[in-house]
This record gives sequence, structure tokens and C-alpha cells, in this order.
Amino acid sequence: MKYQTRKKALVLLADGTIFYGKSVGIEGTSTGEICFNTGMTGYQEIFTDPSYFGQIMVTANAHIGNYGVNDKEVESDGIKISGLICRNFSFTHSRVDSDGNLKDYFEKYNLVAISDVDTRALVAYIRDNGAMNAIISTEVDNIENLKKQLASVPSMEGLELASKVSTKEPYFVGDKNAPIKISALDIGIKKNILRNLESRGAYIKVFPFNSSFEDLEAFKPDGYFISNGPGDPEPLVDAQNVAKEIIKRDLPLFGICLGHQIIALANGISTYKMHNGHRGINHPVKNLLTGKGEITSQNHGFAIHKEETEANENVEITHVHLNDHTVAGIRMKNKPVFSVQYHPEASPGPNDSVYLFDEFIELLKSAKN
Repeated sequence: MKYQTRKKALVLLADGTIFYGKSVGIEGTSTGEICFNTGMTGYQEIFTDPSYFGQIMVTANAHIGNYGVNDKEVESDGIKISGLICRNFSFTHSRVDSDGNLKDYFEKYNLVAISDVDTRALVAYIRDNGAMNAIISTEVDNIENLKKQLASVPSMEGLELASKVSTKEPYFVGDKNAPIKISALDIGIKKNILRNLESRGAYIKVFPFNSSFEDLEAFKPDGYFISNGPGDPEPLVDAQNVAKEIIKRDLPLFGICLGHQIIALANGISTYKMHNGHRGINHPVKNLLTGKGEITSQNHGFAIHKEETEANENVEITHVHLNDHTVAGIRMKNKPVFSVQYHPEASPGPNDSVYLFDEFIELLKSAKN
């Protein structure tokens, strides 16, 4: 590849701090809440994860793009992050089964990305000062205008984003003759969740974010699932009402990440915005029921209140995050309902927690029999 000069670019944080870099190639401006992911691999899965909608991603891994892209390694119908900040961007790649390079992939989805940023300093700054809104741009000579644009960006706290990533119409996944039927509420569902359920003999009907319990019930499922997704869980009143109805009727229910928070809210347990959240593929979690540790894939900026969970007579904590002791999983004591604050389907990440899908399927089989 011949040498090319690249346009200057910058990162402007809500508190006025500026980091400089170079444009990867797509000129323009993008806004969102800045966050960082510590994973050393799986960048394409991260970029296409609906849970990251509305966020500018800083990758802690120094090299991005070095193994290109693969059409099978996506978690949705396209890129969901608002923008990318990285240290070293690879315009060329080496991988036998790649379908192309990352720059072309970004151009396809018109994603603004900048490299040559001191991401070690930037991640340390976010870690210390917390997640905040940011703007990335190639308009480095127009900082005052960028500040005005950034000031108009809404806070992630109180922001409903599930409607931006959810399916518009119901659809089916799996074999219609499968022994298990599941109604899944899509508030930002990842494809690998559906793959895990399908591979365990489930036929799934996926419903839009604002569907009612009656909509999901009409499929006559053996159980229900509430997915991961972006934004603040509190504005998702429809999803909370669905969870309340499922719980009231003693029906099987499993929730992941945003779905976990929805189930907590349905039980009167409130949520809060974290200082900078958990995003990576090496987060240690302890299963309090078995005493075993799990290395997990995580992506969330909100969590449920531990004190309220401990005080709730209907709920028990099943998993805790070993770094900060936040609640990583709950179950209802007298209902077939459980949830986790991390991604057992990983993609990317380890498979320590896939047993949760097995437990869900066994729960459905028991309820069916």
C-alpha cells in the first residue's frame, strides 16, 4: 500500500477535553456517549452489537482491522456504534476467510472513524472521569461549532433507544417443528442469542420492542425471553409491563442485560447509570449457587441496585461481578424467572456461561411437561 496523507481529526469530550488523531477515511462528524471496550478480539461483533447504539467506541486493543471482516461475524443487520476511536488502524489485513477490509466496511455504513489517538490516555481519562457525551470530527478548525453540536446531544440517562434497533415486524428463527417454542421480545437482540436458542431445539418468534403480552402469548410459547439492548431501561414501560404479566402468570422467563434490568424493574428494583460501565470479554463473575467463577463477556452502562435486590423478598442474587461486586444475575424465589447482566452467548468472548441457555431450555421442558 502506497503512503497516503490522512486528514486530521479530533475527539472532543463534553467537559472540553480534546484528543487529536487522524481520519481513517470517512470525513464528517459523529456524536454519542463515549465508552471503551477492553476486548482484544471480536471488533466486528462489537461494532454490530445493537447494545452499542448511540455510543462512540474506544477500543483498548491497539490494533483494529488487522484480520478484516467476515459476513458471518455480525450481531445485527449492520454497524450500530456511532463512531470509532482507535490507536492503530490496519488498512490491509491477513486472514484466509475474510470477506474484505474494515475500511470498506466502514464506508459501506458511512461510519466516522479516527485512529492515531492516544487511546491509553483516553481510556484512562474516561475510567477516571466517567462516561460522557463526545463528538469526533474531521472539522478540526471549527471547535466552537463542534462544542455547540455536542451541547445538544441528549444524555444516555433517560434515553430510550430500543425503538431504534428493534425489529419493525415479527419474524421467526428455527424449525417450526422444533419441540420448544419461545416468544422473544427484541429490545436490541444479538443474532448469537437466537443461534444458541435455535441450536438447543427451539423455534423462536421475535417481537418488536413495543409488543404487548397478548402479542407474545398468541404464539402459544413454552416460555419467554427479553433481550439485551441499548439505552436506559426505565423508559421501556411496555417491556416492563410484558415482564410483569409473565411473572404474574408464573410463566418461564429469561432475560439478558437490558432484559435483566427490565425484569428487575418489574420486581420494583430500580436501576442506575454506572460511572463507566462494563465492556469487555474478560469480566470475572461468581455464580453464588455453585461457587464457581466465570469469565464473561459484558456490555452495559446501567445496573440494578444491589441493596434493593437484597431487600426484595421475592428475588435472590445468583451472580456477582468480582471487580466491583455489582449484581450480575438474579432469580425469583417462587417463579420460573431468572436473568443475568452479562452475555452468555458471548460473540465475542468466552463460553463459560452458555450453560444458562441449557438451564433455560430445561426450565421450558419442565414447565411444558
